[in-house]
Amino acid sequence: MKFLCVAATALATAQAFTTSPGAFTTVPTAPALNDVFTVSPATHRTRRATIVHDGKANAIRDRISTVNNTKKITSAMKLVAAAKVRRAQDSVLATRPFSETLQSVFGGLINRLGGEAADLPLLTQREVNRVTLTVITGDRGLCGGYNSFMIKKAEARFNELKAQGIECDLILIGKKGATYFQRREFPIRKIYDCGQNPDSKQALAISEEIINTFLSGETDAVELLYTKFMSLIASSPSVRTLVPFSASEISQKGDEVFQLTSAGGDFGVERKELDVAEPQDFPNDMIFEQDPLQIVNSILPLYLNGQILRTLQESVASELAARMQSMQSASDNASALSKQLNQEYNRARQAAVTQEILEIVSGAQALD
Repeated sequence: MKFLCVAATALATAQAFTTSPGAFTTVPTAPALNDVFTVSPATHRTRRATIVHDGKANAIRDRISTVNNTKKITSAMKLVAAAKVRRAQDSVLATRPFSETLQSVFGGLINRLGGEAADLPLLTQREVNRVTLTVITGDRGLCGGYNSFMIKKAEARFNELKAQGIECDLILIGKKGATYFQRREFPIRKIYDCGQNPDSKQALAISEEIINTFLSGETDAVELLYTKFMSLIASSPSVRTLVPFSASEISQKGDEVFQLTSAGGDFGVERKELDVAEPQDFPNDMIFEQDPLQIVNSILPLYLNGQILRTLQESVASELAARMQSMQSASDNASALSKQLNQEYNRARQAAVTQEILEIVSGAQALD
């Protein structure tokens, strides 16, 4: 009996040490240290850029993408503004024949009438106790200091007249100026939108309001504050008196036009001074169907309409030029920021790659 127990125990022990295909697992040997840095040419050609999964590097990569998208938007806005500046230039050139003819006819009639024209209401100078300021600003932002310069100029002129004891109210053209002066409760007579493509209909509505205000005696003078277009990088807030008119200024004042150029691949502006239109010669024996005074009185609103349209176009051109410059600066800043972020991302990527190499080397040395 004892013999059988010993035999059973020996058989069980022998079965426990019997080898089987799945009894042992072969552990691959660690590569040698020199093999770690050995890369076949085929592997090197097909290897992709190392993707850094570090949270900081991912955030930098997302920010680079955002900055590049912003740069595309600002560059497109610059080109759109340049196209609109050219359209404003074409509008100014299109109104030149009418302005020259009007100035010529007006000069001829003034020479024919002599001192009689001084009796017209729109040419009569009177004591100034109340002034209406017509201020032209933009409807939108993203144009640098264009709106803020004009608003500061108008506010300074308002305070200057108030200090002299002269009452003032405002006719506002443009949403930015209207919003600013409404919040500060300035006396506002009328508000108009400026738009990006002013036309004669818009100028007519403004000129009618100005003439009606002056002829009704509600104001003694109307001053226009607008931005004079100098170049693509410079503009000048200007002030001029609209009403009452000066006969000598209308008949003797020259004009100038601007033209957008792209010489050398860069945008630029050329300004051209235009001579005064020669007064039309009316013979002494010419018989007018209407009284010459009535003709002059009818020409003055047309002249005012043309002047307002011209200043609207010049202000819009100044706004677009300021927007071009602002978008160019934004694009340049985006390029500089993208370059800086790329450098930071490359440093983070190199640091991650170096860390991985150190871990592999440390593991290989630990196995030796």
